[in-house]
Amino acid sequence: MNASTAVPDTAPWYAHRWPWLLMLGPAFVAVAGTATCVVAFKGQDALVVGDYYKQGKAINQDLRRDRAAAALGLSADFRYDAAEGMLRGHIGSSKPLRDETLSIRLQHATQPSRDMLLLARPGADGTFSVALPMLERSRWQVLVEGKQRDWRLEGSWQWPAERAVSIRAGADAPAG
Repeated sequence: MNASTAVPDTAPWYAHRWPWLLMLGPAFVAVAGTATCVVAFKGQDALVVGDYYKQGKAINQDLRRDRAAAALGLSADFRYDAAEGMLRGHIGSSKPLRDETLSIRLQHATQPSRDMLLLARPGADGTFSVALPMLERSRWQVLVEGKQRDWRLEGSWQWPAERAVSIRAGADAPAG
């Protein structure tokens, strides 16, 4: 054997750096895949509805409720006083409303566990006041309904950028 011929390396494979560098990429992919699976299966996606067909059919009933609110000429104005923890408002109508309790739903944009249901009883002039704990910064869907759920007012509220919210029946109601 002459000096120019390479001497075979007798060290085991794990003593070389190249096998480790080649295994580094697949190892990162395995760790990232595991982390992705943990995030995906940790909690259910709250935005996906299990019975989407039934809810799709219910849109027609919701449109009837919007039209009923428009026929009554309903409007709602709210102002939130964070210092006092009170939501004060006024419900207006072109026709006299029955003396009823209002259901005010504040629905968080992405986390249903933060949704709130407030019950308010307006006075003869339509004003009401109800305790409301501190709201977090978010976009809230506001849904106001009568006790019989025969009408509804719906709008959105960006707290704290908007200190108050005003909803008018028929303002955003779809045609049909």
